[in-house]
Amino acid sequence: MTEVISLMDIDEDDQHQKQNDSQKLNKGKNVVTATDTKATPWVEKYRPQSLADVAAHRDIVDTIDRLTSENRLPHLLLYGPPGTGKTSTILAVARKLYGAHYHNMILELNASDDRGIDVVRQQIQDFASTQSFSFGAKSSVKLILLDEADAMTKDAQFALRRVIEKYTKNTRFALICNHVNKMIPALQSRCTRFRFAPLDPIHVTERLKHVIEAEGLDVTESGLAALVRLSNGDMRKALNILQSTHMASQKITEEAVYLCTGNPLPKDIEQISYWLLNESFAESFTRVSKMKTRKGLALIDIVREVTMFVFKIKMPSDVRVQLINDLADIEYRLSYGCNDKLQLGSLIATFTQARSALVSAAK
Repeated sequence: MTEVISLMDIDEDDQHQKQNDSQKLNKGKNVVTATDTKATPWVEKYRPQSLADVAAHRDIVDTIDRLTSENRLPHLLLYGPPGTGKTSTILAVARKLYGAHYHNMILELNASDDRGIDVVRQQIQDFASTQSFSFGAKSSVKLILLDEADAMTKDAQFALRRVIEKYTKNTRFALICNHVNKMIPALQSRCTRFRFAPLDPIHVTERLKHVIEAEGLDVTESGLAALVRLSNGDMRKALNILQSTHMASQKITEEAVYLCTGNPLPKDIEQISYWLLNESFAESFTRVSKMKTRKGLALIDIVREVTMFVFKIKMPSDVRVQLINDLADIEYRLSYGCNDKLQLGSLIATFTQARSALVSAAK
């Protein structure tokens, strides 16, 4: 007997086939859904999409923009501290050059990828040597983006020299690093260098206000000032602090920002500095230790903030120089993991000596 195949079975088979096909098509791709958008970190959500959106460094951005528009883009070396817009600038350049198909025209490698000499000889050379199909893009020149290039081995950097020269006709290289002194001179001379300095507080404030308005957050003026102060010109850090503080409390105040990051409050630093300058050794040690335990403060943060406080108060220059020098030694020892109690004793002893010097200078 022949089997009777119903229409329902055929429909089900077609549906299964479509589901399998769609799974194959979407394999390896990040399909963004509504829930993904809500869960996206603000650093990525508000990453500049065009060169006009980049918060600062207008002189550098305008130069790169003009070179891109005139189709005269050289090999680039962007260096500077983290969170200053280096990667965002290059990705914006890629979007301008290639439009929606920029993923097909760039090879992006960062420190998480294996970038030894084999990768330079194989993966990078293979991508650079193949003919590009522009997919309707304005430029047919491909872009190789090497993020955190200062982490590449010296051998890989030496191998990259010849690759850059050999494939200049159809490929441009963009090297991004934090420390330019870790790049070999031969690579530096093959690129046009741009330094991205820490962002100006005005630019950080403007960008934060844009995010606050877009997210509908309740942020006080003192809270915004604290965010800018703690970011130290790092836009990524500022956005991460803003998002984490928003998760912890609905109203973002100065105290909420400092509590979220674990940094000592300015009033606490003033209190600690008062004890160090006026109280006896034993009294200062007890009080600072209690405040450290009660508020969960790290001694290295206290030392750094007290150092900045020392710059603000009036004292003879020779006393200030010696005090700053001793505080720098304590900070160095703490960064190497020395005992907290001993270093706290050293901090108080340093201020006791400074007090003695101040008394003798007043006589």
